[in-house]
Amino acid sequence: MSVILVRYSEIGLKSKPIRKRFETQLKDNMMNMLIRDKVEALVTSDNSRLYVSASDVNAAARSLRKVFGIASVSVAEVYGSDMKEICDAAARYSATRIKKGQSFAVRARREGTHTYTSMELGKEAGSSIFLANDGITVNLTDPDVTFYIEVRNNRSYIFGSYIKAHAGLPLGSQGRVMAEVNDERGLLSAWLMMKRGCKAIVHGTHDISLLKEFDPSLKVAEENDNGRHRKEILGIVSGASLDDLNNIDVTKYDVPVYFPTMGMSDQEVSDMLKTIRSEL
Repeated sequence: MSVILVRYSEIGLKSKPIRKRFETQLKDNMMNMLIRDKVEALVTSDNSRLYVSASDVNAAARSLRKVFGIASVSVAEVYGSDMKEICDAAARYSATRIKKGQSFAVRARREGTHTYTSMELGKEAGSSIFLANDGITVNLTDPDVTFYIEVRNNRSYIFGSYIKAHAGLPLGSQGRVMAEVNDERGLLSAWLMMKRGCKAIVHGTHDISLLKEFDPSLKVAEENDNGRHRKEILGIVSGASLDDLNNIDVTKYDVPVYFPTMGMSDQEVSDMLKTIRSEL
């Protein structure tokens, strides 16, 4: 059985009540994203880890990478926590994932009470993989292939990679801001504030399809908004550059004004947006 392991980032640094609230927000955001992308899935949590069971795990993983607050995901095979079962499963798992002449390493970790240590598990699983594949070698420093094993209580998870996401804080956990998006710099500024957990109300003339990929319920203010959203926002987000600073009158606003890209060059803005778009 395949499942997606979801790891969050700085949420784990919060106090228990705050972490609980952020986890709930993150789970809701995950389900909203999966629904928007038409992926049938079930999200569960246990001991600071989120798990996603889906009809199409690869599609689910692609969808979840767009959820702010998630640091990484891994598509894993699930087994029991018995040492022999894990070693046999690791040998089978490796059969189609390593070729003759390649080197490998096993990275094992566990939580809970077991009759073996993480080091013992890595050693035994590595031995099983070595014996099951002809012509491979062990390289613990710079392997061609790495096999990861996580044991949590009575279950083990075997996987081959960490798929990086954008981390940050769950969207909506830090209130709302009004984002002025009239160019690429404004677009990236809005995206960066969304990554920090702010729900953005977008106002401007630039294409915002990128932002909609990361917020299925993105709100757009109409051109003649006339302050209709003023009471619900905690700040204004501007894409102004350092060169524009002298022309900005922040005193006309009754809320803080944020300039996330002010210290970035136009090339840095362009490169970052290119990277974000390439990862969709």
